Amino acid sequence: MVGRALEAGLAQDGHAADWVRSAAAAEAAWLAPAADSAPYDAVIVDLGLPDGNGLDLIRRARARKVRSIVLVVTARGSIAERIAGLNAGADDYMVKPIDLDELEARLRAIDRREQGQSGEVRHYGALSIDALAKSVTLQGAPVALTAQEFAILLALSRRPGAIVSRERIEQTLYSWNEASDSNTIEVQIHRLRRKLGAATIETHRGQGYRLVAPAA
Repeated sequence: MVGRALEAGLAQDGHAADWVRSAAAAEAAWLAPAADSAPYDAVIVDLGLPDGNGLDLIRRARARKVRSIVLVVTARGSIAERIAGLNAGADDYMVKPIDLDELEARLRAIDRREQGQSGEVRHYGALSIDALAKSVTLQGAPVALTAQEFAILLALSRRPGAIVSRERIEQTLYSWNEASDSNTIEVQIHRLRRKLGAATIETHRGQGYRLVAPAA
C-alpha cells in the first residue's frame, strides 16, 4: 500500500517514479543498470524487504560509489535503528506513517545540500529556473511552460554545457509503466525553443541536446 501510494503521489507531482518490490530487483535497477540508463536522482528504501535487508542494499550502493540520494522509509523507528540507517549511508530517515509533502520536502532539502545551494533557483545567463516553484524567467519576465516542457528544461539544466541524450530525457519524463510517442521529445524541444529562443537548446545529431545560457 505504501509503495503504490508513493509511486502514484510522486508521479502526480511530476516525477518519473519506478517501484520495485525486492532487494534483487532494486539491485538490478539501481546498482547494475543498463549502460544507457540514466542514474536515479533519488531512491526511497524500505528496510524490511522480502529477500533481504534494506540497509545491506544501501551499504552496497555506497560501496560502489553510487551517488543517488537515499531516503529510508520504514516502520522501524528506534534511535538505534535510525543511527544504523544513517551510518549505512542513508541521507535521511522517515518513520511510517509518512506524509508525501514532507517526504518531497526532505528530498529537496537533501538535494540542496548535495549541490551546495541555499535555494533551488538555477541561473544560466538571462535564464532562471526555480525547481521548487516550478517556474522559469527569461530576461526577468516569466515564461509559461507545460509540465513536460519544464521537466525537460530541468533535466538539461542539471548538466549545463553537457549533451544530454534523448534516452536520458525520456527517463526523466516516463516511468517503466509509461510509453512515449516517438516524437514527443522533439515536439517539446521545439516548443521550448519557441519560448526561450532557438539558440538556447542545441541539437547534436545522434547524441542528444545541450542547454546554452542565453545572453543577458
